[in-house]
Amino acid sequence: MSAVASEAKSRIEAEINRWSDRIVAASRAIHSHPELNFEEVFAHDLLTSILEEAGLPVVRHAYGVNTAFEATVGTTGPEVLVLLEYDALPGIGHGCGHNVIAGAGLGAGLAAAAIARDIGGTVRILGTPAEEGGGGKIYMARQGAFSSGAAAMMVHPADADLLRMDSLAIHTVDVVYHGREAHASAAPWEGRNALDAAVLGYMNIAALRQHIRPNERIHGIFTEAGEKPNIVPRRAAATWYVRAADSASLQPLKSRVLSCLEGATQACGCTMDATWDGHFYAEVRDNETLAAAYAANMKSVGRDVVDPRVTGRRVMGSTDMGNVSYLVPSIHPMIQVAPAGVPIHTRDFTEYAGSEAGDRAVIDGARAMAMTVVDLWLDERLRARVNDEFATLPRDVDVLA
Repeated sequence: MSAVASEAKSRIEAEINRWSDRIVAASRAIHSHPELNFEEVFAHDLLTSILEEAGLPVVRHAYGVNTAFEATVGTTGPEVLVLLEYDALPGIGHGCGHNVIAGAGLGAGLAAAAIARDIGGTVRILGTPAEEGGGGKIYMARQGAFSSGAAAMMVHPADADLLRMDSLAIHTVDVVYHGREAHASAAPWEGRNALDAAVLGYMNIAALRQHIRPNERIHGIFTEAGEKPNIVPRRAAATWYVRAADSASLQPLKSRVLSCLEGATQACGCTMDATWDGHFYAEVRDNETLAAAYAANMKSVGRDVVDPRVTGRRVMGSTDMGNVSYLVPSIHPMIQVAPAGVPIHTRDFTEYAGSEAGDRAVIDGARAMAMTVVDLWLDERLRARVNDEFATLPRDVDVLA
């Protein structure tokens, strides 16, 4: 490490220490005020007020998204994007630990901003709402949020320190079955049972699951199932998630799913409408060069980051960070906040995200990310390797469609 880099990272440490109480308090406050997709008013106002307190120029309600924000420091040199998430899950609050993501991103952004002009770099801090299915980053990207940048990064809590998440591409479809109501006792033969069609569609999907790849997933719920037992259901509805290893293989799987759902209508004499969500989540294409730099910095703060492809310890899911990774070189590492075996999206994980272990992840994640920003600013060869790796990736999917 050069003397300049060493000095810069020492200043990063000092800045994180200076802000540690505030960024941990912010994480705890967001944890105590869970907000759903696009409703993160408390988190938006809290995070932007802290950035403004630090003297950063903040754009609230950025890129046409009411609970998004942006703060940029520096006008020259490589531009690095630090991303924050802060939405919660229905029922269980911060069971995905987005309060930790917000705190770590806030700390990394504040520390990097404090030295950006001296180093000759630019940091852009982006508040990205509605990751839990809302596609906040995608809406921001359509307005140009990721049209520039040498790299983008965030850190996600888990039950282990991992180099990456095993991400899947995902698209959501809402299905409505239309039948004809009738008195279920007096004249059932006059009815056409939309619920039967929905149930048969579900069974068709169950049969399909025997013949899909191990890294593909299909799961759904009924959202409407009739009005009263003595009325033949004239309408039923379901929501389905379709996931695949990558965006390219997602498309044929979607076609197979629709065939299963539509086939049920013929048996029941019903019709069906299918509406795919206005965005899909691409798989995360982690930049391995950048991930290695992050892992080295995480090791310097006392955490050994492991590659799940080697250890077999995996966290699987989907995120709109995948779409960002198609637009700029990106990483989405996992940082431990819970004991091994405690999965995300559970009440147990919610508790750990708001614990002292979550606090430590906020501080360590902020330190490692800010140090990685410094590496990108100062190491031209690192940037070249990051760019070279990114340039080799295929671009045959429109992730903003």
